[in-house]
Amino acid sequence: MTLFKSTLLTIFVCLLLPTSMYASGDGGMKFGFWDLIEIAGALAFFIFGMKMMSEGIQRAAGSQMRNILRSMTKNRFLGVFTGFLITALVQSSSATTVMTVSFVNAGLISLVESAGVMMGANIGTTVTGWIIAILGFKVKLSAYSIPLFALGVPMMFSKKGKRKYWGEFLIGFAILFLGLSYLKNAVPDLGSDALSFIESWSQYGIASRILFVMVGALITVIVQSSSAAMAITLTLVYAGWLPLDVAAAMVLGENIGTTITAELASMIGNVNAKRSARIHSLFNIIGVFWMVLLLPYVVDWLTVFVENFTGLFESNAKLKVEDLNAQDRLNTYTLAAFHTTFNILNVALLIGFVPWLIKGAIRTVPDKAGDSDLESLKFINAATRTPELATVEIQKEIARYGEITTRMLGFSQDLLNSSDEKEKMRLISQLKKYEDITDRFEKEITEYITNLSDKEMTHKTSIRLRSFFNICNDMERIGDIFYQFAKTMESKMNRNIYFLPEQRDQLNELFAIVGRAFDEMNYNLNLDSYDQVSLSKCYDLEEETNVQRNAMRKYNQGNLSNAEYDSNAAMIFTNLFSSLERIGDHVVNINESAAGEI
Repeated sequence: MTLFKSTLLTIFVCLLLPTSMYASGDGGMKFGFWDLIEIAGALAFFIFGMKMMSEGIQRAAGSQMRNILRSMTKNRFLGVFTGFLITALVQSSSATTVMTVSFVNAGLISLVESAGVMMGANIGTTVTGWIIAILGFKVKLSAYSIPLFALGVPMMFSKKGKRKYWGEFLIGFAILFLGLSYLKNAVPDLGSDALSFIESWSQYGIASRILFVMVGALITVIVQSSSAAMAITLTLVYAGWLPLDVAAAMVLGENIGTTITAELASMIGNVNAKRSARIHSLFNIIGVFWMVLLLPYVVDWLTVFVENFTGLFESNAKLKVEDLNAQDRLNTYTLAAFHTTFNILNVALLIGFVPWLIKGAIRTVPDKAGDSDLESLKFINAATRTPELATVEIQKEIARYGEITTRMLGFSQDLLNSSDEKEKMRLISQLKKYEDITDRFEKEITEYITNLSDKEMTHKTSIRLRSFFNICNDMERIGDIFYQFAKTMESKMNRNIYFLPEQRDQLNELFAIVGRAFDEMNYNLNLDSYDQVSLSKCYDLEEETNVQRNAMRKYNQGNLSNAEYDSNAAMIFTNLFSSLERIGDHVVNINESAAGEI
């Protein structure tokens, strides 16, 4: 989030306010440009702290969160708990939903499992509202921020990766607290002017509710964070700018606005990724629809409940509310309670209708012709995420890259054995097409890895990204060699050069060995973790390849003195078995890169 977006949001909010709020009766300014800048800076500070805190914990515990998502989503109910847990930890429902969409995109979890995680993320994001409501307006947050800095800064200078990232998390939390404190102090007291203006727009029943739902959604779309939008709403409630029912309607809109992040993340994903994001959108929109109808009754009931509960708590603790904003502070509690109540009720009502939500997502995101086309990346998307969480997608894309490259082996062997000229030309054209695909895959994946390499990451993730980079280079070289194989076969065909049966048989034997090497490579690339890669079989196949190549070279050289042995065919024969042997070497390099030995 940039300062520009924060300023834009602030100006937008202030444009909604009447002109009378900017100047007092004697012409003195009540709310000027400097107030705008202060609010924008405080909001930017808050969002920066949230981003730093979220990314810190993702770097520190990225692999654990991946494992939680993959192992604790066996059914939709467990998925709800998983989504709640991860969102409560990273303090960002957007991070959880984008991660979930990417896992669906990578085929690691199903649509049913992703639906539960999305629902749990909605409940988890309400934790932020409670932190703000309980601590943000009652506790002097700066008093807690300084000790957090004292703990976090030394940790950030630690040589141990995880300790450094936990320090980043603590500093982010401290900055978040300071940003919230500044935001609270930066919002001026406009008193009855703001309240009367907004109340004039809230007199139209359900139409007013829908209007403020749209305002809440727009704020969330601008700041790209429902937690930041919630902080803004709570601050305005505490400052007396917003009546409770208006703020509740805006919170509903924020639940719709947060779905935009997942929708954007899925735009360049596959069909299932788009459907997963659509499930999240449908879930929130349906929830907002029924809650808009019941909003006045739910808010009234929660207001009474929170006042009674707070009064009981303060009586038992022998505490009395003495600040001048007592009612506004109670309203912040009620708003946080409303946010939590809405999301829990929505999950309870709709979790039994997940199959219907999936049907709705399938209907709105139908299969498209060519969606499974090999010419584009399937698992990698451009959504912002930490390198630790992106590696799973890259690994799936690398595995797919290996399977696509393996097809070139089959095309090449068919080209060697085919006697139909039209079929040969078709295979040569197919090999050229696949060579272009391998070039494009190598370029796009390495560019993605390069962009990630600019970010902070653990040492293990850095090694893994370097392995991916090396694998892509070897894959691209294999594609080039297969295309050279095709061009050599095309030249042989044009010059009417023919192989002896023995030459063809030996090439087929070498193809069989290299084919087994590709099978081993694909097996390793499809493992859940490259830590499980074993190189013993790979080295055995490399030795077998070398033995076969040496036998073919000896056969070729031994027959060159024979007048009936075609020297042109011998040269092409040498070219082809040398190409296959070089391909085998690149396959070994790929396995070694996966094992972390290159």
